[in-house]
Amino acid sequence: MKIATYNINGINARLPVLLRWLAEESPDVVCLQELKSPQERFPLQEINDIGYHAVWHGQKSWNGVAVLSKYEIEEVARALPGDPEDVQSRYLEVMIQQVVICCLYLPNGNPFPGPKFDYKLKWIERLAKRAKTLLSMDVPAILIGDFNIIPTEMDTYKPEKYVNDALFRKEVKEAFSQLLEEGWEDSIRQLFPDQQVYTFWDYFRQAYSRNAGLRIDHILLSLSIQDRLIEGGIDRDVRGWEKSSDHAPTWIRLRNISTNG
Repeated sequence: MKIATYNINGINARLPVLLRWLAEESPDVVCLQELKSPQERFPLQEINDIGYHAVWHGQKSWNGVAVLSKYEIEEVARALPGDPEDVQSRYLEVMIQQVVICCLYLPNGNPFPGPKFDYKLKWIERLAKRAKTLLSMDVPAILIGDFNIIPTEMDTYKPEKYVNDALFRKEVKEAFSQLLEEGWEDSIRQLFPDQQVYTFWDYFRQAYSRNAGLRIDHILLSLSIQDRLIEGGIDRDVRGWEKSSDHAPTWIRLRNISTNG
């Protein structure tokens, strides 16, 4: 089973890019972030027409998450537990083929310091609690999406530039590292332990052509599914398509993900 994440950066504005990529690469499951679309404007018909089911949580602002799947989707939750006052659409938890998939869009957190960074830290704390609960349940689970975290110096083209950026602050890097220490596996880093692979290139200053990128989109696997990882990668060329997102799709392939194979 091929599972991907893609910060689409406006699903209606970039729908042709999304549909082209889905047709060419045919992932089984896709987690989308930054829909920038209210609930009623999600392009469900177009998604259904190419063979995908969809569950989404839209929002008019820059938020919004969705899960597309060739298989039936069972919705579990559309908000990260821990703060009933948080109404931002950044989390969608579903069950597909007996696997819990948590589609994430973590807060950016900039400018640092400030209330946006404080919100980011609180959101990460809630995520850590949910991640620990999933591990305790010993179920196949995946934390997948735009984490807005640069885990290490290897994950940015210029570490010194991001010293005081919310994506690279010590607090968020330590939180990411703690997830790994507790048992989650960074699948892309597992597959490419010594390579600078990026998932995001800014629109400004020819970042893509200079490969001035960041790795901020991640796919973390729970203990009970790690041995099923076969391969993975970043569909980097998609970033260069006309009117594409500033992110590129990131994907992995798992074997024997369910009793159906």
